[in-house]
Amino acid sequence: MALIDLIRKSDRLGARKAGTDEKYVICTICDISCQLRASVDENGKLDKIRQHDNPAFSKHICYKGTAAPHVHNHKDRLRVPLKRVGERGEDKWEEISYEQAMDEIADRLSAVVDEHGPEAFAVSTSGWNTQTTHGMDRRFMNLLGSPNWTSGVALCAGNTAAVNKLTYGWFPLGDFMNTKCVVLFGHNPRKHSWSPIYHMIEDARANGAEVIVMDPRVSEQAAAADLHLSLRAGTDAAMCLGWLNVIIEEELYDKTFVDEWTVGFEELLKRVEEYPLSRVSEITGVEPELIARAARMYANADSAIIPWTPITDMQISSTSAIRLQCILRALTGNIDVVGGEIFHGFHPDYIPESELGAHDNLSQAQRDKQLGSQDHPAYTYRAQDMLGDASERVWGHRYADIVMGCYMANPSAMFRAMATEDPYKVKAFFTLGNNTLLSYPNQHQIYAGLMNQDLIVAHEIFMTPTAMLADYVLPGDVFSERNYVADTWGWTGRLQLSQKAVEPPEQATSTFEFWRDLARRMGMTEHFPWESLEDVLDYRLSPMGKTFEEFGRDEYFRFHDANFRKYRRTGFATPSGKVELYSSVLDELGFDPLPYYREGPAISDEYPYYIFTGVREDPFFQTGQRQVEVLRRRSPSPKIFMHPTDAKRDGLIDGDWVDVETATGSVAAKVLVQETMKEGHIRVPHGWWYPEMRYGDSTLSGAFISSDAVLCPDSKEFLDYEQGIPHFKGFPGRVVKRSAPPEGLSQQTLLG
Repeated sequence: MALIDLIRKSDRLGARKAGTDEKYVICTICDISCQLRASVDENGKLDKIRQHDNPAFSKHICYKGTAAPHVHNHKDRLRVPLKRVGERGEDKWEEISYEQAMDEIADRLSAVVDEHGPEAFAVSTSGWNTQTTHGMDRRFMNLLGSPNWTSGVALCAGNTAAVNKLTYGWFPLGDFMNTKCVVLFGHNPRKHSWSPIYHMIEDARANGAEVIVMDPRVSEQAAAADLHLSLRAGTDAAMCLGWLNVIIEEELYDKTFVDEWTVGFEELLKRVEEYPLSRVSEITGVEPELIARAARMYANADSAIIPWTPITDMQISSTSAIRLQCILRALTGNIDVVGGEIFHGFHPDYIPESELGAHDNLSQAQRDKQLGSQDHPAYTYRAQDMLGDASERVWGHRYADIVMGCYMANPSAMFRAMATEDPYKVKAFFTLGNNTLLSYPNQHQIYAGLMNQDLIVAHEIFMTPTAMLADYVLPGDVFSERNYVADTWGWTGRLQLSQKAVEPPEQATSTFEFWRDLARRMGMTEHFPWESLEDVLDYRLSPMGKTFEEFGRDEYFRFHDANFRKYRRTGFATPSGKVELYSSVLDELGFDPLPYYREGPAISDEYPYYIFTGVREDPFFQTGQRQVEVLRRRSPSPKIFMHPTDAKRDGLIDGDWVDVETATGSVAAKVLVQETMKEGHIRVPHGWWYPEMRYGDSTLSGAFISSDAVLCPDSKEFLDYEQGIPHFKGFPGRVVKRSAPPEGLSQQTLLG
């Protein structure tokens, strides 16, 4: 059964059921886009967030979503524009009007551009605002002439989309409802973390699907799996090559599809022969028989999916690991078929952000200046422009900026330029909904880069450590305070309604309003003709012949029916028109056109553990929500996970405070001893800082105490070649017991 059929069956062909006192809203506390219902109290404040009234969606809610009123009505929420009056980072401010702030920002940005060129302006976005820009950030930058836009999606999902495009021209989505096999590379969706994915996996299991999990630890998904392969962190590419060895050797692949719709099979065969199971077993630490059994289970399934995973996004062999997942899908005939991986394409009833981004306005000379594009081009204009003709032929749009991740500057290169002024000066930096200081690797370098700026602007809902370094901090709106239609960043072929339930603070703005108002101050009025967010939505919905008001009155969800094996009519959106097992784009750029495994930096007597970072905790998303009491109580302090054998050897027990140390830095956290951990591995949570330390403390709210970004190196030997992705999953480190907890932490944090 297709998803749309289930929705119609559950909802009597789409009849609206929300009460008159409720609105449909898309929760943006995380990025999974759950459609929920919002109600308002008698004072006009957001009162409650409830699950959807359609049974097809009603399970998709977590305690982050239900906590939205505590976030949106928080006493510490930013409500007035602020201008720095002390030294950078001193956290001293004066309140000013929005008009004054925007006038001064425009003047100061113009001065930077006039002196250093438009490339001296860089932007980082992510988090709550990423569903509301409508491409206005890219539009502004491209019209100005700056290629230096980046986002957290450079490390998570956006980069996956870009690498998938190199192989077969789109980023597919698994058909969980009809699949017979689900393969999870380290991904661990749970009831309160990626809730819809968790429930879709559970539904797949209930429908008879087998589940294979590859994860160093016995995660919740691994514990419930049909097969669990406890591989060494960061060896996913080698595991994929082992699977391909079995699948090709035992002729379990779809020969007709390979013959007719792929290029480079013979070359791939030679590469795969370099990875016999004995070698793969030695690399991954998994027995050859178990590797072979898993490969056969996947290849022999009537249909199978390898859902997106943040784990292979963040490894030294990330590009190869992602490409190998694409190749596994292709060789087993699981591309654009029922129960496999579906290429949705752009929604025909909605103008995509790819069109609104004004990419054509950025000159080739400025594209060539995009930071990171010369050394690590995979998700920059340099590589993605090579797919433009094919994308236009297949998808009708030259720029397929799926999940915003396909035309980005490399963040490490960007922050290095900000700090060192090499290869050129970057002197103005805007951060929107993105706690930049804690969101990328090598936090000390990011700090140095921020301190070297002439202008920093933060658009936020809370005062974060990054915002404390800004010259201007502007309050943003939140999802209950704006209208929106979510299309999952042009990825999934669905449209979801989100309605304004309450008014934002008087001087809070959406990111659309921020970019529109800045553009009009800088001579771009004709390119930003929309007066309101609703005008933009009306424009984007114009292909369906409805305004936003009409769409919201008539329906809350629109899913265009999937057409399978579209490649038979159009070919694939690659230069060859086929699945490129041997990548012509990577070959032309001077990289290995075939996937490979590259060993990360080795552990040693000095640093005996494999550290893997980036793990999210259920109450939080990225660096957010630490100031929200109902969520913070669930996880008062950062905790590293250790295997009992490792903890005993180091003389540690549950609750001990320790320093996790690498050659790059050191962070403090509490120990949680877990049998489910793999020996020799340390799990470090992501995004920790201490909002409560702001009061009476001027050290950026403890931004350097427990943030995993302090640990993560981004020197050359730790970077994926093609993307420049850091090796978050398995770099060397050690654990040292502290004589006392860090100073300045609250009693709740110390005891929690």
